Amino acid sequence: MLSPDEQLLYDTLALYSPSTQEGAVATFLADAMTGRGMNGRVDEAGNAVGEIGEGRPHVVMLGHIDTVPGFIPVEVRAGSIYGRGAVDAKGPFVSFICAAARLAATGGFRGRITLVGAVEEEAVTSKGARHVLDLYTPDYVVIGEPSGWQAMTLGYKGRLLIHYALSRPMAHTASREAVPAEEAVTFWQNLVRYAQAWNEAHGAVYGQWGAIDPSLRQINSADDAFSQHVKATMALRLPLGLSPDEAMAAIAGFAGDAAVSFSGAETAHKSDKANPLVRAFLAAIRRTGGEPRFKLKTGTSDMNVVAGRWHCPIVAYGPGDSSLDHTPQEHLNLTEFARAVDVLEAVLRAVAV
Repeated sequence: MLSPDEQLLYDTLALYSPSTQEGAVATFLADAMTGRGMNGRVDEAGNAVGEIGEGRPHVVMLGHIDTVPGFIPVEVRAGSIYGRGAVDAKGPFVSFICAAARLAATGGFRGRITLVGAVEEEAVTSKGARHVLDLYTPDYVVIGEPSGWQAMTLGYKGRLLIHYALSRPMAHTASREAVPAEEAVTFWQNLVRYAQAWNEAHGAVYGQWGAIDPSLRQINSADDAFSQHVKATMALRLPLGLSPDEAMAAIAGFAGDAAVSFSGAETAHKSDKANPLVRAFLAAIRRTGGEPRFKLKTGTSDMNVVAGRWHCPIVAYGPGDSSLDHTPQEHLNLTEFARAVDVLEAVLRAVAV
């Protein structure tokens, strides 16, 4: 039999919610937060929001309730729960709810705690996080992402998506003129060279947190008997010290006459360790029997969206193995889930007392 916390996680995973289709799970979680002593609601962006307390300090716990596409049947086996979002990132957000509910039930805290189950984090829009940017001025922020219950994530790389399109009149295959597909490949090669040159100039190695990481997401070519066309999507993971604007300016220099546009631009962020929030996590993890450590992620999260506006201590935390993100085997160990709830409760009591 599942505990009430585990049942809440199970029921949340059972509601399929790929980006832009979060309505049912947002309503469910808002009601669940109300049922656990919080002021639960769905806000204008579609976020599931729950609040307890008022005044200062103000702790914002920002997770996300959307997932990548692909439903995984929810089941519990061998002490783990399987389902899309178990790790990324319904599991972390449900752990937020369970921890905050303990404070709502027992009191003993001051200030205000706001939980936001954001929509469209898995899309480049980050609609939910952007909606709350101007609504809150928190003193502490916890981002709901899988770090493992014994770890905190201090930073995420930035991101830039590059959309390439080129059309040319049809030419004979024996012609020496490069066709659009070939020009797209050349553009990709130049993008890789740009990343390599930047990395070498800054002492970074591809794959490290301080490097530019390029990826070719997709490329498609076609013709209509009169013209040849190619479209491609590429991406850069950006390190600290390189803004999206700088990368865009460099890329424009080798775009030629192709139509090149950009989306999903986010600046890298790395948080400071020397603050009360980090100290609270270190103490809570040790008290729960763990050995705390710090992580830097090569992906991007809503931390990138809010950190530049909310100038306060911020970490990402949540149960789960992030190597399972977006995979068909996504699952969360239930013992780890319970320990994360204990850690989060202790953190909230430490920073809001």
